[in-house]
Amino acid sequence: MANHEKKNNQQDNASISQGIKNTAGAAFHTVHSALETTENAAMNAVDATTNAINNLTDDENNNRRNQNKE
Repeated sequence: MANHEKKNNQQDNASISQGIKNTAGAAFHTVHSALETTENAAMNAVDATTNAINNLTDDENNNRRNQNKE
């Protein structure tokens, strides 16, 4: 009976260990996904800022060209 109990305990321990591993993996995946989402939002903000600066610069350059033509 002792060997049977030992085998059951080992199986239970392996099952618990696998559950912890799976939970940790899911948690890391969630954090990784959140970081990717944050990175995408930040890069979209950088792109929008770059576009706004380019538009302002282009408008200013066009205004100067038009003034020089007059």
